[in-house]
Amino acid sequence: LHAQCLQCLQCPHMDLCHVPASRERGWYLALMAPNVKGPNYAWLDPSRLYCHPQGLQDCVADLLQPFQGDAIDMVAGIDAMGFILGAAAAATLQKGFLAIRKAGHLCVQTVAQPYTDYSGREKVMEVRTDAISPGLRILLVDQWVETGGTMRAAIELVERLGGVVAAPPCVPTGVAAICMENSEGGKWIQERYKCSHCVPPRLQPRFDQHQ
Repeated sequence: LHAQCLQCLQCPHMDLCHVPASRERGWYLALMAPNVKGPNYAWLDPSRLYCHPQGLQDCVADLLQPFQGDAIDMVAGIDAMGFILGAAAAATLQKGFLAIRKAGHLCVQTVAQPYTDYSGREKVMEVRTDAISPGLRILLVDQWVETGGTMRAAIELVERLGGVVAAPPCVPTGVAAICMENSEGGKWIQERYKCSHCVPPRLQPRFDQHQ
């Protein structure tokens, strides 16, 4: 990662104006903040990346690059941080955006799917039943894929409603996140769907080990 970006991690305040002269793919990953609150929290906080105008723009561009030319009808983001990247991707593609919510937030007819999140907690996610018609091609976006349980549940919801996490001619597509860890669940998704993430191969082992 760019040395000047790494220096930002030492500063109490973000420099939202600094952009490295050479913007390699993933340069913005250094803007993310490490966990300082202990094991009950995720090991890394990407939200600082979203505060940086060029960082967010380049992150979304990198996520969408593998899907150039793919037939995508709608972008769906997963509650909650997937809303940020999903909505940004939808705006860039000029497509609609669908929020896949945690249970209990939608006041309309929904279909629900239980899942286990990265921390091992049992949860339920829901999506409204009238937003996805049979054959609708969906790009699913979340902030992070660690164990894969949350993303897999979202895929199951979309497909139960007849949506397609694929594009003609039957080329698997449709899953994007800043990082997709090489966990058992992460590999299951990557083996079955066309996936996009921002972590360079040389850094993937460090992300897998939460370093």
